[in-house]
Amino acid sequence: MPMICLSDFEAYAKKHLPKMTWDFFAAGADECCTRDDNLLAYKRIRFRPRMLRDMSVMDTRTALLGTEISFPVGIAPTGFHQLACPDGEKSTARAAEAMNTCYITSTFATCTVEEIAAAAPNGFRWLQLYVHCNRVLTEALVRRAEAVGFQGVVLTVDVPYTGKRRDDVRNSFQLPSHMAVKNFEGVFEKENCIEYGLPPNSIDPSLSWNDISWLQSLTRLPIIIKGILTKEDADLAVRHGVKGIIVSNHGGRQLDGAPATIDALIEIVDTVQDKAEVYLDGGIRTGSDVLKALALGAKCVFIGRPALWGLTYKGEEGLRKVLQILLDEFRLSMALAGCHNVSEIGRHLVQFSKL
Repeated sequence: MPMICLSDFEAYAKKHLPKMTWDFFAAGADECCTRDDNLLAYKRIRFRPRMLRDMSVMDTRTALLGTEISFPVGIAPTGFHQLACPDGEKSTARAAEAMNTCYITSTFATCTVEEIAAAAPNGFRWLQLYVHCNRVLTEALVRRAEAVGFQGVVLTVDVPYTGKRRDDVRNSFQLPSHMAVKNFEGVFEKENCIEYGLPPNSIDPSLSWNDISWLQSLTRLPIIIKGILTKEDADLAVRHGVKGIIVSNHGGRQLDGAPATIDALIEIVDTVQDKAEVYLDGGIRTGSDVLKALALGAKCVFIGRPALWGLTYKGEEGLRKVLQILLDEFRLSMALAGCHNVSEIGRHLVQFSKL
C-alpha cells in the first residue's frame, strides 16, 4: 500500500503493533475528549488564501532559539521507542538529523542520552525532563545530556500525577522485560517498576514555579516548559525566565476536558508576545495543520504519535517519510495560501468556522 499521508501510517501501525502497544500509544485520559478534540479543532479553522503572488520561489526554513531547521515541524517527546522499532530512539535521532529538524528526547527513552547523541552526532536535540522525586537523578541526567551536546531542556509541567488511561489500566501495561528506561538503568533493580518502567509515583508532585531557578542553576542550556494551556501560566513562565513554551495537553493523556492546544494557542501567544518562543504539539496530521498553527502564532509544531507510526512502519526510513510528507504538504499549503516564507504566515491567513 502506498504511504501518501499520515493516516496511512496510523492504519499500518494499528494493524501491525501488538494490541497493548497500540493502546498505549493511542491512549487518552478518561473519555478521550481532549485527545479527540486536538484533531477536531483544526477542522474548525479555515484559510483566507491570497492569489497571484508568484510562488515560484519559496522557503520553509525557520529557527528555534537561534538554531535553523529545514521546516517548522519537530519531533515531540514520547517514551519507549523500542516498542515501535528495534533501534528505538537511535532511529528517531537519525531521522531528525537527516531532515534537519529538532528532536525532543524523552526522559523515558529506551536508549540513553549518550547512545542517542552518538547515533546522530550532528543532530539538533533537546532533552525532555521529568523531575524525579530523587532530585539527584534528575540533576545527573541534565548534566549528562548537556555533556553530549543536547541544546535545550524541556521541562514537562503537566504531570504531577499520571492521567488515568483506561486501556493501559485494562491491559496492565508494562514494558517488556528486555526494555528499560535506559537513562536510569540499574537504579531501581530492587524496586517494583510497575508504572511505565519505573517505581510508582516516581515523578515529583511537589514541583512548582520556584523550581525553575533550581533547574536554571544546573545548566547553561535554555529552559523550555511543556504543558502550558493558559495565559496566566504563560505570563508566569516568562516572568521566571524560560526561553520557550510548548502549548501542550500531553496528547490528551492528562486532564480530560482541557482545551485543544490550537484553541489555547492564541491567548498564550498574545500574552508572551516576543518574550519567549511559543511552540505547539497535539493533533498535527497534515501540512495544512502546520500552516494553521503557525498562522495563529506558533513558531514550530511537534509531532508525537505520527513519529511513532513512522518508526513502526520502517524505523528511521519510515519516520523520515512521515517528516517528508509533512514538509511537502506544508510547502504546498504555503504555496496555495500565497506565503513565500514563514515570516509571511500570520493571523490574517485564517478564520474560525461557525461549524
